[in-house]
Amino acid sequence: MHTPARFLDLHVLQPVTAANLNRDDNNEPKTIQVGNTTRALVSSQSWRRPLRLAIETDLNEPAARTRMMPIVIADRLRDAGWPDDLAAFASAQIVLSAKKGGLKHNTQQQYRTQAMLYIPQDAADRLTELCETFRPELEEALTEHTASKKKTSPAPVLPTKTIAAELTRRTASISLFGRMLAELGDGHVESAVQTAPAFTVNASELQPDFFTAVEDWPQDDDPGSAHLQTAYLTGGLFYRYSTVNITELAHNHNDTTVTLGELIELYVWHFIMSMPRAKATSTAPHTIPDLVHYAVRDSRPISYSAAFEQPVKAAPQGGYTHPARQALADYATTIDRLVGTRRRIAHGHTIAGTPINTFGTHHTSFEDLAAACATAALTPTPAR
Repeated sequence: MHTPARFLDLHVLQPVTAANLNRDDNNEPKTIQVGNTTRALVSSQSWRRPLRLAIETDLNEPAARTRMMPIVIADRLRDAGWPDDLAAFASAQIVLSAKKGGLKHNTQQQYRTQAMLYIPQDAADRLTELCETFRPELEEALTEHTASKKKTSPAPVLPTKTIAAELTRRTASISLFGRMLAELGDGHVESAVQTAPAFTVNASELQPDFFTAVEDWPQDDDPGSAHLQTAYLTGGLFYRYSTVNITELAHNHNDTTVTLGELIELYVWHFIMSMPRAKATSTAPHTIPDLVHYAVRDSRPISYSAAFEQPVKAAPQGGYTHPARQALADYATTIDRLVGTRRRIAHGHTIAGTPINTFGTHHTSFEDLAAACATAALTPTPAR
């Protein structure tokens, strides 16, 4: 009998003032039309990167997204005293020996891979050591290839299984965020995480910020400003949403450095606390959420973004926080009526203000909420 997938939904309301969290090609804050109203936007990729890096830092398990693996290994071999031609030949073998026919690559750019690899960072160390182990074979192969004067790529020399195993090895973050690597059989990892673009629940237009940089050593005829420019900022209350396919994550996860429950808790914590770093030095947008709500369901995830299809209007005393809380709570009640609660395993929230009954169990801190998410996500489905 097929068991339905388990999902952990995370809903966040987060105030951000005077920031440019995610820039477009004109260096201006991204915006989007929602409900025929301009909102500030932060793309999912922009928020996922600091989230991923924070998880890797906590676990001391860095991974790298790169097309430069052969170039990195060639540089390491040169630093170890290898001749230039042998270092280049050996690094090309990482690509050529990875599978029958080799990985797709660009011979004009030092065998840089066509696809972006997502690998544990220490794979570069291990593959460099592999080249050291097979140095005699590489030297012999280089001599033969040079003597043959062939313009085609050299024949593979290094052990295919060893290289493929390194390039398909996983970290906890790879298990979470997935990996597109169709060229190697075990390389593709389906992402357990889905992240929506964040957008403001209120209308948010670009706001100009004219600034100058003062010349500290002005000349007699110098007006004193070395640089004049107008930057653009946005602000508002963002709705952020992510869902974790717990069933998929359990399938992906084979990292012994962290348990599944610890990984879920870590993801929740860093989803709450992470922040894009664009323009951080000039805007310092280091806010934290006002409200975090979670729901664990079997069958399918449910976003609450439609709660803000109509933009929230400021309260009479000003501010969007209180009316946004109410709009989200009202929508959650609507979802419970439409969908029912039979497949909901647990739900709860942490809030800067008064607890909201609609959002289930109240947790006093983000740490408590993250721990509760992990417990609920791994709670067996009750018998029907």
